[in-house]
Amino acid sequence: MPLARRTWLFVPGADVAAHRAAARSGADVIVLELEDFTPPELRAKARALSALAFALWRKSGAIAAVRINPLEADGIDDLAGIEPPDVLMMSKVATPEQVQRLEAAAPPGAELVPNIESAAGLLRTAEIARASKRISALLVASEDMVADLGTERSRDGVELAYVRARFLVECRAAGVEAIDCPYTFSDVKGAIADARYAKRLGYRMKSLVDPSHAKAINAVLTPSPRELAHARKVVTAFERARAAGRERA
Repeated sequence: MPLARRTWLFVPGADVAAHRAAARSGADVIVLELEDFTPPELRAKARALSALAFALWRKSGAIAAVRINPLEADGIDDLAGIEPPDVLMMSKVATPEQVQRLEAAAPPGAELVPNIESAAGLLRTAEIARASKRISALLVASEDMVADLGTERSRDGVELAYVRARFLVECRAAGVEAIDCPYTFSDVKGAIADARYAKRLGYRMKSLVDPSHAKAINAVLTPSPRELAHARKVVTAFERARAAGRERA
């Protein structure tokens, strides 16, 4: 699988045209979305399409992922009906116990990426991250989080500023990657501005719902030659200072 996991694109599970568009998008990870993007009456169809979708996305160079419903909802049926993914996400995770049940039911080899979508989940992010050694990252939601908090959704995302900052800190402390929430408006300029804000917070990965945003967000989250040169300069200065017995460069 590719090392880059900058962009995580969510795709409606039963929409073949969307599957094909996702393969052309340039997203690093493509997620077959079986919860919000797939009505219950279409979930069986979406599961049946998983093998073709995963093969298509892997051929394009992307990581094939799926987001299932909570196990107490349709999650068990989701797991029984899909091809094994590279990455397995589950929606609405709020407790470590949910992760433990997911790990027991998950196909072997798949990385686990719980999705945090509520205030209760946010307050237990570090516990959730440590609930399984198969967890490589966690994702924080936008729309469901806003609904749970009772705030108003805005293009500038000010209502999620604390959530995004705290989530990143919790993930870093737990030693897992943090995937930022999606910008759910259609304008590319807004998506770029939101990705830049995420990068300033410290995010290296971001979810998205519009395939036309993938390349622009990848560009934001890819270190520029200038940034790489500065990082090398800092590392070199630190190593020289340490070799000279100094604590600071």
